[in-house]
Amino acid sequence: MSSDKRFLTLQLQGPLQSWGFDSQYNRRNTGLMPTKSAIAGMCCAALGYTRGSDNEKEFLEQFGKVRMTAIAIPRQGRKKELPVRRLQDYHTVGGGYDPNDPNERNSITVSAEDGKPRVKNGQALAVLTHRQYLTDASFGVILEGDTALSVDIAKALADPKWGIWLGRKTCIPTAPVLVGVKENRDEAISLLIGGKPLKSLAYQEEVETFAEGRDSLPDQPISFASDRRLFAPRRIEVHHGS
Repeated sequence: MSSDKRFLTLQLQGPLQSWGFDSQYNRRNTGLMPTKSAIAGMCCAALGYTRGSDNEKEFLEQFGKVRMTAIAIPRQGRKKELPVRRLQDYHTVGGGYDPNDPNERNSITVSAEDGKPRVKNGQALAVLTHRQYLTDASFGVILEGDTALSVDIAKALADPKWGIWLGRKTCIPTAPVLVGVKENRDEAISLLIGGKPLKSLAYQEEVETFAEGRDSLPDQPISFASDRRLFAPRRIEVHHGS
């Protein structure tokens, strides 16, 4: 008898990745592992579901039952494994400039809608932000869930309706995200790391009960609607590898 569950496997490769889980205001940090909210957002984009739509709501209710495992897969350089580093970038957002003033043109992000910079007390209202990214990172993700849902996600990732990215729109995948769908966990793991033992790598797995885990992350998405973004805690167990 075939199982009603499948194991959807993804690979996340790119020069930059960013997985925010504790970002506040003008500081946008990244975790060292992909977040479930980011993976859910990627799936919603591939499926073409808009923020706050009924389709998104129904999908996130189903996705909440999916158990996620994220595996850090070292990238091999010419002589050794490449270390994963955090890169902090400096951004300005909004504010605008006066396109008719050659001294301001292109100096502060984009032109304001009315052709004049948004200012307060003579100062442009550009917001300064500090954003973190991971460099030289590579991950495998296994999503254990309902067969029909897994198949739908796999089809969407193979031919996404909207662009998909690795946490932020600036982080474009350099390889196809979809790897495949398997009937059992061992086969799914093998798709990602071959014959290498999983325990030799750092990985993070979602657990069913509080007692099984040792940490919680606020990255279980309830709604991505711009005016009511909402997340619930998710219990995980972290394995550091050997």
